Order: sequence, then structure tokens, then C-alpha cells
Amino acid sequence: MLKISALRKEYKDKTALVGLDLDVPAGDIFCLLGPNGAGKTTTVNLLLNFIQPTSGSATINGFDVTRDPLETKKHLAYIPELVMLYKHLNGLENLEYFSSLAGHRYDRSQLGDFLKRAGLPLEAHARPVGGYSKGMRQKVGIAMAIAKKAGLLILDEPTSGLDPKASWEFSELLKQLAGEGSAIFMVTHDLFRVKEMGARVGILKAGELVAQMNTEEINHSDLEQVYLKYMH
Repeated sequence: MLKISALRKEYKDKTALVGLDLDVPAGDIFCLLGPNGAGKTTTVNLLLNFIQPTSGSATINGFDVTRDPLETKKHLAYIPELVMLYKHLNGLENLEYFSSLAGHRYDRSQLGDFLKRAGLPLEAHARPVGGYSKGMRQKVGIAMAIAKKAGLLILDEPTSGLDPKASWEFSELLKQLAGEGSAIFMVTHDLFRVKEMGARVGILKAGELVAQMNTEEINHSDLEQVYLKYMH
């Protein structure tokens, strides 16, 4: 679903990404860890075609991100650290609006089902999202991905600032979506949540992927030690 090949990004005064190679097949969860300035945001921006690569390529469901940006966006959903919604509209109205932008038309019953699947309480569906918590906004973001039938979810620090219960619920949703065939690519600092999700992990340092591992084959302490080893 996501294939990154020798992806490189240079700016005038620095190289942000040295030459990234990784695959995220359907049903897989891949978490990219790294300190601030490691190149994680650059990677996300390249995948979303917000910036152009210096060299290398990324494809989503076989379509090149640079050459076929509109086609690739049909297959992905992006969930940033804070999901931007229209605060005066309620959850159903936001979902209806953003789904229509992606070319999907649903009735209110279907929209309600998507929000319910994403874990948003029924009483919140008709409330203005200006009063939503961050976790509730994230659930609307997940509902958008479900409504869009996105094969790839790109997430940027999605559990940052969530309380433990909301973070656990969010992780369970992602595991469920992966179990249904979605590919998940997540940038995060949350070592504990990464381990709980049973994900594959890559550690990015100074624009280079310096380690990859499967969290099912390593315990919390060892994962932390590997991460800290590359932070110096």
C-alpha cells in the first residue's frame, strides 16, 4: 500500500532525509520514531505531496505521490496531531462535509454509523465540535478515514496530549482498521503505545533510518534501550 524508495530531501543548508526505504503493506502498522529534527515531519510532508523530493520516490497503492498526487490522495487519510474541524458544525455535519469533498455522499444514518464505529458517543454526534476533546476530534478523523474507504492512514503524533483511556481507545481503533486491511503509517514519540499496538518500528535519526524491528519480538525495556541508544 505504501512503498518508499531511496527518498531524499535536501534544503540549501541541510539534508532532511538521507534516502529512506520502507514498505507498509495492507494490514500493517508501521511507527516511525525519532527525536525532533530527525526528518519525521519531512517524511509526512513528502507523502502528502506538500513538498517535493530531491530524489527517490513514494507510491501509494501503486500510484506515484509526485506524479499522481490527486490519485494518491483518494487512497489515503491524514490525521494530524490536532484534527482541524469546523467548530460551529457538529460531528455529523463535519463528517458529511469532508466526505463530500472526497466525492462520497452518505445519508445521516450512514454517517452516524461511521462515527459510532470510530467510537464517538452517540450524544456527541449532534453537538458542535467546538466543545469536543482532542480524543473526540481524533475519532471524527478516524470516521473520515472509514467514510473515505482509505487504504492508508498517515498519522502525525495522534496520541500526543491524550489521556491514557483515550490513547488506548485510539490504539484499539487503529488495530481494528489494520485488521480489516488498512495500512497504518504513524509518526510518534509514544514508545509504550507503539509496543502495545504490536507494530513494526523504525527509528529515524538525522534523516536516516538507523533501525527497524518488530515490537512483538522485543520487550518494553529493550525497545526503550534501542531508542535511547540512537538518541545520543
